[in-house]
Order: sequence, then C-alpha cells, then structure tokens
Amino acid sequence: MSDQAILRITREIRQIQQGTDLSLGVAYHESDIRSVKALIVGPPDTPYEFGFFEFSIKFPRDYPASPPNVNALTTNAGRCRFNPNIYAGGKVCLSILGTWRGERGEEWSSAQGLESILISIQSLMSSNPYENEPGYEDAKGPEDLKAMGQYVAKIQHETLRIAVIRPLEDALGIQKDGTVIPQGKSLNASDDEEDTFAYDDARWFFKPFEDLRKRRFLWYYESYMQAIEAASQKVKKNEKFETMTFEHPGNSMDGTFNYPNLKSRLEFIKETLTNETERWGVHGLESKKNESSIANNIQRQHDQIKEELNSRKSFSVDISLADGNPFVWTITYFGRPMTHLDGGVFKIKMYLSTSFPEEQPRVFVETPIFHQRVSKDGVLCYFPSRSEELKYHIDAIVQALEEESPPFDPRTTVNLEASKLFWGTPDERKRYNRALRRSVEKSAE
Repeated sequence: MSDQAILRITREIRQIQQGTDLSLGVAYHESDIRSVKALIVGPPDTPYEFGFFEFSIKFPRDYPASPPNVNALTTNAGRCRFNPNIYAGGKVCLSILGTWRGERGEEWSSAQGLESILISIQSLMSSNPYENEPGYEDAKGPEDLKAMGQYVAKIQHETLRIAVIRPLEDALGIQKDGTVIPQGKSLNASDDEEDTFAYDDARWFFKPFEDLRKRRFLWYYESYMQAIEAASQKVKKNEKFETMTFEHPGNSMDGTFNYPNLKSRLEFIKETLTNETERWGVHGLESKKNESSIANNIQRQHDQIKEELNSRKSFSVDISLADGNPFVWTITYFGRPMTHLDGGVFKIKMYLSTSFPEEQPRVFVETPIFHQRVSKDGVLCYFPSRSEELKYHIDAIVQALEEESPPFDPRTTVNLEASKLFWGTPDERKRYNRALRRSVEKSAE
C-alpha cells in the first residue's frame, strides 16, 4: 500500500474519532491500519435504537481507487440477518461497496470514504427496514403492512438481545448461571445465545468498543427499559418470529419473543456495572498503595486542577479526593448567579479506572436534579474535548450542567421525561425550567 493511501486512511479514521457524531466509532489494530473495526449506534426512533452494531473493514491496497471490504459482525455468530441488506453471513449490500446493483452515480468513487460508508450503512437502519427489500414499492396491501410491523417487532427484540445485552454480558463476564467473572469472557452461553466470531486473523480479537458500550448503556438504560415495557404489551412470551418472504434458511432472523428475560438481563447488567464502578475505587486504593505510575499521574492531575481553580478564584467548583483515593473524586458544584442553577449546591462523584484513559470516567450527580443531561439514576452525559486530561472532564461536566441551549441530539437522551419537556413546545420548556428550579432550590436546603 502506498504512503498516500495510508495517509488518507489515517486522516479518515482521525476525522471520525475527533468528530462530534455520537453514532460512529472506529478503531484499528496497531499492527495494521488497513484492518479497521467500526461501531454504529442504532438511530433513535427505529427498531435499531441505541443498539451497538459492529463491522469489520478491510481497505484494499489500491484504496481509494477501490472500496473497502465491509462485513457485519453483530450477527449472533452468523445466525441473525438484521436487515434485507445486512446478511447473517456478514455481507453488507450497498452499491457504493460494489455488493449491490445501483443506479448510475451510486457506485464507488474515490471522493467517498470511510465516513460516507458508515453513514450509508446507518441509513439502512430506518424506522421501516422492510423498505430496503427490492419490490417494496409494490407492497401496499394489508398483508404487506402486517409483515412490515412484524419485521420491525422482531428487529427491535433482537437489537436489545444481540446488539446490546450479549456484548455487555461478554464484556462484564456475566455467565448463564448468573455468576460473574470480572474482566473475563462469557464461555458457557448456550448455542442460541453465543455471539462470538471465528476470526481468521488475531487482529480481530481486539475489542476497542467495550468501554463505549458500558458508558452508553448507562446513558440509555431508561430508553431500553421503556422500549421493553412498550413492546412487551404487543407480543406474547415465547411467540415465534414471523418469517419474511425475503428470508431464507441460513440468512434469516429466527427466534421467539421473551421480553421478561431481556428485562431481567438488562437489570443485572446495570447492577454488575454499578459493582464494577465501585471496584474501581478499591483497585485505585491498591494502586495508590503500590505507588503505581497511574495513581501518581491522577493524583498530580487532581492537585494541578485544584491549584488552578484556587488561582482563578473559582467559586463554582470545588474538588477533593474521597477518603484520599485519587480514583474517586468528589466534585461540589455551586450554581452560578443569573442561571437556572443559581443558588444550587450539587454533589458529584467521578470514578476513575486504573486503566484510564482507555476506560473513561463514570460521573454521577448524587444530588437529585431534574436535568435533561442527568439520568434518573444520576448518570451525567457530558463530552470532554480531550478525553486523556482530567481538567477537560471537569470543564465538560460544568458545561453539561450549565448549557441552556445545546444543539438538539437525540443520542444524548438520558432522562426521557426531562428531554421530552426540554425539546418540546414552549409551554413544555417552561415546565422543564420550573422542575429544574424546584430541584435547585431543594439542593440548597
């Protein structure tokens, strides 16, 4: 591969990694930049909502003259077809990839790149994926409409089961018998639940998105539970999935509905993540006792940030270490005058892993607050401009709390009730502001 091609691939990867699109993630194995893994977060208001769909991407040596080879990995080990154009075997049918016939002008060109490929794949994950099947334009009868609803229903179920639950159970070491092997791999799942991949190259065993999945799960937990509550009213437990006319043996989505099982598994993932977060503090104290380099580094960052806050005479933020543990920070935020948070006092905990920055902090607002960026469980949704330096995390935490007119992005929906009011009608926005002010007033009592 030419140096020019390598530079282009590097630039395209960096643009996505440094971009603001919360629905895309990319990573490559250090031994070969041509071998890329990508993650697409399912779009809101679709049956794929907040699912984590992983793809392997292999760039050819003559890139960008030829398109990359793309394969879907979130297929339940080749047993689940998630879309008319995303096959159980991993094939992704798109004209720009040369895997599907397209109209003139829809073929691959060197002007396209990695981001346009991922966006094209994401566009397949629509509210009515049935429309991706050729001949859909003629499907208007009652039976066709019924089939569309049935297809959406089973995709929603399998998104939760395969694209949310299974990867997290694997990452957390959750076994079928309810035991947990921390930082281990789920080894004894039954055949119909296993979601591992027989890669022919060791480079594909690296798992760059585990931390992203965990953090986003905490963001979207309420959305997952609400989706289960609504969907479980429409289907019966153990009701079989309907087979679509375009599905065939070996390339279909087969199974049964079992939302009670999915709900209990989501609850256990949440409990296990909570326990893992608390263990970060325990491991942190051990790391401090051993005078590890990461413990010294985080302690130094804390001291520098505290000194900077004092020199700026900042009266809105105070930081300290919980029981002297550099991996558990206590942040006290004092609402600034002339803002919606004026007069409020909020206690915030920031938990750090000994694997920071590979594992990013988990931040919880302990003081109850009605805020569109804070979940009902206190999980804060925020975005540091530089994830490897903790001072940028502190700045981003304050900005997330104070920002009164953020750009609309449904992928930041962590509090369903607050978000609905915040982005609703002018009257609903007033109701949001009143509820926020009430929580601010209570915080100061």
